[in-house]
Formats: sequence, structure tokens, C-alpha cells
Amino acid sequence: MSNVILVGGLDVAELTFYLFFLFFIGLVWYLNRESRREGYPLENDLTGKVGDDIARLDFSDKKRFQLPHGMGIYVPEDVPRDAMPANVLPRLWSGEPLDVTGEPLGSGVGPGGYAMRADRPDVDMFGRPRIVPMAHDDHINVVKGDIDPRGLPVIGLDGAVAGTVRDLWVDRAEHVLRYLDVALNNGGTATLPMPMVRVSRKGVVTDSVTAAQFACCPQLKSPKQITLLEEEKVSAYFGAGYLWATPERSEPLV
Repeated sequence: MSNVILVGGLDVAELTFYLFFLFFIGLVWYLNRESRREGYPLENDLTGKVGDDIARLDFSDKKRFQLPHGMGIYVPEDVPRDAMPANVLPRLWSGEPLDVTGEPLGSGVGPGGYAMRADRPDVDMFGRPRIVPMAHDDHINVVKGDIDPRGLPVIGLDGAVAGTVRDLWVDRAEHVLRYLDVALNNGGTATLPMPMVRVSRKGVVTDSVTAAQFACCPQLKSPKQITLLEEEKVSAYFGAGYLWATPERSEPLV
């Protein structure tokens, strides 16, 4: 069967090929544009200086997110960039690990790094603070038969007792425990992430930090709620303990 000629020497097969080629070029242009709507222009890893975009084919509009419960419009590109850390030794080349000077757990660098999230609490579908102490929500309780951590001692990786569990921070949207509210022996308080503990009837043990290091953990502005930024700082502090809690952890095995 002979080919169907449309115009001159152009047949259906050639037309289909040209249409696919144009579609593919348009797809590459579209994906390139969409991939650069957040996080651009790039910044230098050493100096923090913002540079020009790389291989950008189109300057598209910024992404805009309409937040629920009347919280307005969020534009990620309008959020100020984080300042370069000042509590580190100068790096000689790009990609070199940062060496922290001073107290490392709350340095905000490396395993203790955190994002500058909004300093407001996360909310549930009703607009209420999502994570609250169990004492302020009478609809959630520890299931009968499970170990209730309240009243149990909190033990650090060194085996010393840091304090006692005073309350449980619960996620009202997902009905899970997020943090432990710890009353420290020195009179202070600490908010301990639940994924970093092991609960038994003898006590609550964390392998993240020592008992003494609980005293310097980030503090909450309100005893009834925790903000997104505070969640970042709390998790970063205890997460950094897995590298910097003891000198032995920060050294290579060989």
C-alpha cells in the first residue's frame, strides 16, 4: 500500500514524527522551567553569594501556596535565605565538612542542622494546634495494657537519670505520640522526640545524648503548643547527639 501524501513529499509518518519531536522539545522546556521555580538562583557553597540561574529557559512566576484557615499566601522564594553559619572553622574547598566551634548539639550545623520553618504551630483540619500535651486533650489516652511513660525516669546514653516524664505530646491528627515532656532533675524541662527513646517498665532510655546534655536542649515558648520551628530545633538537637554527644562518636572507627 502506498503512503498517504499530504503536501509535496510530506506523508503521515513524517508528520507524526515532526509532531512528536515538537512535543518532546516542549516537554523539555516545560520541565526545565518547572524545576527552577524553587531554590533558584543558586548560591555559592563557600561564600553564600547568590549567583545567576544555570540553563534556565524561561523566567516563570514564583510558586504561591494558599494556606488553610486564613493563614494567607506562602511564597517560598520570598523567605530570606539562611545566613552562613558563623560558629564553624573556615572551609578550604567546596564540599569540605563543617567543623563546629563551641557547643555542637545546638549549633544548627551538620547533623544538628534544621530548616527555618514558620514559628507557629502546625494545625489540624479544624485549625487547632496539631501537637499538644495529653493533659490538654481529653480525647486521647494511652491504650489499656500499654506502658504509660508518665512518671518513668528518663535515662541518657551514659546510664544516668536526667529526669522524669511529666506528660506526653500527642498528634491529634494521627493519634500518635510525638514527644515526651521531661521534668529534669535540675529543675528545667526538656522536649524529647519519641523516635529517639526506648520505653520499658523500668524507664525511658535514649541513646542520643547524656543526662547532663538534656539541660541545654531547646526550650518551648509555650507549655501548651510547639511551633514548626521549635520542632525542627528539638529534633536537630537530639539528632546531633548521634555524632557529637561523646568524643568517641565523632571519630572514625579506623
